[in-house]
Amino acid sequence: MQDITLGTVDLVIVAGYFVVVFAIGFTMARRTRSAEDLFLAGRRLGWVPIGLSLFASNISSTTLIGLTGAAYTWGIAVANYEWMAAPILVVFALFLVPLYLDARIGTVPEFLEYRYDRHVRRYFSLLTIVANIVVDTAGTLFAGAIVLSVFLPGLDLFSAALLLASIAGLYTAAGGLAAVVYTDVLQAVILLIGSAVVAVLAFAELDFSWAQLVAATPPEHLSLMLPLTDANLPWLGTLVGVPVLGFYFWCTNQFIVQRVLGARNIAHARRGALFAGLLKLPVLFLMVLPGVMAGVFLPGLEQGDQVFPALIGTLLPTGLAGLVLAALVAALMSSIDSTLNSAAALVTLDFVKPLWPKLTPRHTAWIGRTTIVVFMVLSALVAPAIGGFEGLFHYLQTALAYLVPPVVVIFLFGIFWPRAGAGAALATLLGGHAISLVCFIATLMGWLELHFTLIAGLLFAVSGALFWLTGMLTAPPAPEQVARFTYRPEILSSTVPGPWWQDYRVQAAVLLLLTLWLVVAFW
Repeated sequence: MQDITLGTVDLVIVAGYFVVVFAIGFTMARRTRSAEDLFLAGRRLGWVPIGLSLFASNISSTTLIGLTGAAYTWGIAVANYEWMAAPILVVFALFLVPLYLDARIGTVPEFLEYRYDRHVRRYFSLLTIVANIVVDTAGTLFAGAIVLSVFLPGLDLFSAALLLASIAGLYTAAGGLAAVVYTDVLQAVILLIGSAVVAVLAFAELDFSWAQLVAATPPEHLSLMLPLTDANLPWLGTLVGVPVLGFYFWCTNQFIVQRVLGARNIAHARRGALFAGLLKLPVLFLMVLPGVMAGVFLPGLEQGDQVFPALIGTLLPTGLAGLVLAALVAALMSSIDSTLNSAAALVTLDFVKPLWPKLTPRHTAWIGRTTIVVFMVLSALVAPAIGGFEGLFHYLQTALAYLVPPVVVIFLFGIFWPRAGAGAALATLLGGHAISLVCFIATLMGWLELHFTLIAGLLFAVSGALFWLTGMLTAPPAPEQVARFTYRPEILSSTVPGPWWQDYRVQAAVLLLLTLWLVVAFW
């Protein structure tokens, strides 16, 4: 793909974006004095910044580069990962949010210590740290490096990745979660505006004619549900594998849940989660369909991951190119800062603090900041290696398919089945990941030919059976241990003050109905 030259106005807009981001980060730094400030924003967040931050942090790890590229290659079915977030966030808001906030946890693995024991907590914490750095942060840095190499010819992948990591790492280390969330608010707004501009201009290339798009596009590229034999995303994988990956990401992944843990109360946490689910529905129109449209007027690109930078260079005049590039950088930065902060929180709160409980809040915060810098460098080192995979999106989802099913089981089944104790949880993690390793090797050797979403569903079923079996064979936990950390009917039956439209149960029902409409319309 040819290099793209930015005009002076474009560069001024991008530079202005960075100035604002740093200003927010270092303003928050003056209010960041303890570990709770650094990692939980002092538990002062409202539902609007929570929802926008959830959206911005998630959208950047798989969209604009990964999703648009996948849509260019094989169609809108890739949007199944997006709309599926809405029902999962409904489950999260209704059942897990009140348990998390009632427990006053600082990290998601900490909840597992209360529900099971410290061994389960540390196992999951270490797994999450590796996934955050190797999968989430490195994947996002790779996407950013591709973009920077287009706009800055001659810049190698490692240097580009290190530049992005350094920028995000600096304001994250300074201002902590508050800086992450409030820069994410800015980034979400820019992201939505920028992607909307690209979507409208891409549609304009087709004379705003849906009929023209349909005529020029293979029918399967405009369908959410693909045949069972499809190599990209079979319909069964959408139903059994995508929910498993989504539940891990939205309900147990520290870098997502951390915003909810920083909410000022349960009501704001629930509304923020549902707001994020609502924001995920337009992704099909704003970020997926432009990739399909590009297949009509930009055929022949070597890699799908090049599509979004190509759209910028082809469609946008001076000024708008800078705005959309700022949106793209915003998307990348919002994921990088999130994963760096969450990985540092896990190291500091799950490992360092338990070993040295007498550390002062200020010392704990500085340990967290140092950890952010270390992870910043590590993720930049890993990022160039992702170029050996089929594409960014494939890399991200395949890695998670083998890692997360046992984790989903011990969370999802664990909150509804008090009978299972620490022995069952640890056996499920160890046994489930041993089976995952066997499946991974079998796939590499060509002995197992299943789509990764089907593998995720299969591993979830096997892990679920293992959890049930070991739960029945091992001693149950004491009732008082699980009372606060498993489902109770009053979680949903409590009265919600205010008018009916502020009731989270009504909001959840509306979100589910909108999701159903979207799926049926593009089935």
